[in-house]
Amino acid sequence: MEKKTIVIGVCGGIAAYKSAQLASNLYKKGYDVHVIMTKNATEFITPLTFETLTHNRVSVGTFDRNYQYDVNHISLAKRADLFVLAPASANCIAKVAHGIADDMLTTTFLAANCPKLIAPAMNTGMLNNPITQSNLEKCKEYGMVVIESDSGYLACGDVGKGRLAEIEDIEDAIDYLLVKNKPLVGVNVVVTAGPTQEDIDPVRFITNHSSGKMGYSLAKAARNLGANVTLITGPVSLRRPVFIDIVAVRTAEDMFQAVDNLKNQYDILVKSAAVSDYKASFVNPHKIKKQGQHQTLDLMMNKDILATMGQIKRDDQVICGFAMETENLEENATKKLLGKNADLIVANQLNEEFAGFKGDTNVVTLIHPNGSMKLDKMSKEDLGYEIMEQLLKILVRKRGAVC
Repeated sequence: MEKKTIVIGVCGGIAAYKSAQLASNLYKKGYDVHVIMTKNATEFITPLTFETLTHNRVSVGTFDRNYQYDVNHISLAKRADLFVLAPASANCIAKVAHGIADDMLTTTFLAANCPKLIAPAMNTGMLNNPITQSNLEKCKEYGMVVIESDSGYLACGDVGKGRLAEIEDIEDAIDYLLVKNKPLVGVNVVVTAGPTQEDIDPVRFITNHSSGKMGYSLAKAARNLGANVTLITGPVSLRRPVFIDIVAVRTAEDMFQAVDNLKNQYDILVKSAAVSDYKASFVNPHKIKKQGQHQTLDLMMNKDILATMGQIKRDDQVICGFAMETENLEENATKKLLGKNADLIVANQLNEEFAGFKGDTNVVTLIHPNGSMKLDKMSKEDLGYEIMEQLLKILVRKRGAVC
């Protein structure tokens, strides 16, 4: 695969030092990273830092006679697969919003015909100023993508919104923008992820080992392929992906209600959450004290989200479930597929190497009404794309049949 070129534009601001980590991370991922700095940015961090991290010369001045013979801002603009302004100051945002090209950074930015990502970082008052907000909206109107600033303690001493978005979030946005083929544009996808927690008393609850990694990978894959994604997530320790609507829940009932609220809106439902099958029949309002060697807990069944959605699904909706088994994988997963009226079941065996909870890889078998297909071991990120592509094929067939 051809190495992709990412241009990072670094504007003047204290957050400029954070861009060094971004440049380093992208270089380690195998991208050809080029950095262009404003003269003000060089007051906060030196070009040599970026040159050391990216192994490419940093551009600052528009007319640098010690550089290559070609017109650098044009050649780099043509090569760029993505242009990232991070940090983007109020001054730089105002310039790019109105087509002002008075230095190397803004000149190259204007000449580039690739996806563009803006990560604002500035004083809260500057960010909230109606002029800056208007400029950001204008950038969006021109097709640029803006990742929201974080809130917190700012270098100037103020507390509020204006901090550069976390580097992990900027990288997540870059992953989204670098996927050019987006066959799921216009498709609404709902993904459930993680475990649920069912209270026993104020101290204890029933749960499972789900990390949510598979569900989050599915949500990111759907987003990167162009879908409008809602991620309904139980309690996990994962970073929330950008450009995805997040609905945080805790119990199985919470998750049921969240899915039910969207039952008429989604085209594809992916039920990857490990929902507790049972809950306590009675939640004790006080901590249950020790009472001898044995303690009996009375349980009752939770609502079955997959079965309920399968019973009421429209002919143009696709529903995918997951099955975690320890024996008779295909037999049990097929029963689940038919019994819950799903279109696809992703089945994996807990005791199989490289599969199961918490890990970064998985080994699954895709169960559909016409048979099964076992996939090789792969990362959960890659598996997310594989599953979404299978669900897209099912959706296309269904829509064709409906039409």
